[in-house]
Amino acid sequence: STVTKKLVSSDGEWKNVLTRDQYRILPKRKTERAFTGQYWANHATGVYHCAGCGQEHFMSDDTFDSGSGRPSFSAPILTIARS
Repeated sequence: STVTKKLVSSDGEWKNVLTRDQYRILPKRKTERAFTGQYWANHATGVYHCAGCGQEHFMSDDTFDSGSGRPSFSAPILTIARS
């Protein structure tokens, strides 16, 4: 089965580990303006991780141009818990 750990941090803790933009987007649940941000036109090969918890979320092979000005992915990385 897949195990999900909820990351709970105080406002101060978030501000210490995230950039200003990451803080506004992650715990405050805002969005970047379209066609801005570090990843909207990124074509590098690799894995996208959550800036808050480090969990792997998407592979670069699963990106596509949705025309939205934001990174778009066709499938998440599936993490299977091992015993």
